[in-house]
Amino acid sequence: MNPVLVSASVLSADFLHLEEDVRKVIASGVDGLHLDVMDGHYVPNLSFGAPLVKALAKISTVPLDAHFMVTNPLEYVDLCRQCGVETMTIHPEVVYHFHSALSQIRQAGMKAGVALTPSTLPSVLEYVRDLVDFVIVMSVNPGFSGQKFIESAPAKIAAVRQMLGERVRIGVDGGVNPQTSLLCRQAGADFMIAATAIFGQEDYAQAIRSLRG
Repeated sequence: MNPVLVSASVLSADFLHLEEDVRKVIASGVDGLHLDVMDGHYVPNLSFGAPLVKALAKISTVPLDAHFMVTNPLEYVDLCRQCGVETMTIHPEVVYHFHSALSQIRQAGMKAGVALTPSTLPSVLEYVRDLVDFVIVMSVNPGFSGQKFIESAPAKIAAVRQMLGERVRIGVDGGVNPQTSLLCRQAGADFMIAATAIFGQEDYAQAIRSLRG
């Protein structure tokens, strides 16, 4: 079984002191940085784009997972490759040819991640399973941090784990805290993506430890 990893979602960092906050969370022992790129079209929120991804890539000493909640994710493949992004995560609903899109990400030298919204069935992975390196089960509807955890998420995690086995990592994004993290780990998740559960706490190191269980 893979060890449980914790990634900090930069969306909840202090943007007035972003570099300081990011360096602090890395020093506190986080395993990766999760970059939520939103365009205000696929999701009803606008976060940040290429300039911030480039800036964070320059200072990060941990892997970057760029999660594209946008209508045109493949336009960012070259950017992510140039920035050394480890995992590029996309939503199957926004690409015309899902198999080709995952292949393009892998051919660029990155791991291919797939994000499943609460209403997206795990069966979308069935015929691309050999191209999937990482799955994010979203336990909130995409667009905003701080939402309530959707209780059906652990069942979906278990279904994805049964389908894909231990080869892929399964992350959980949305409403992650020490209690929901335990439920997700028990269902088969091995990667916790947390925003306010880390950046909203005074002691980042303790918050990270509490999510590992």
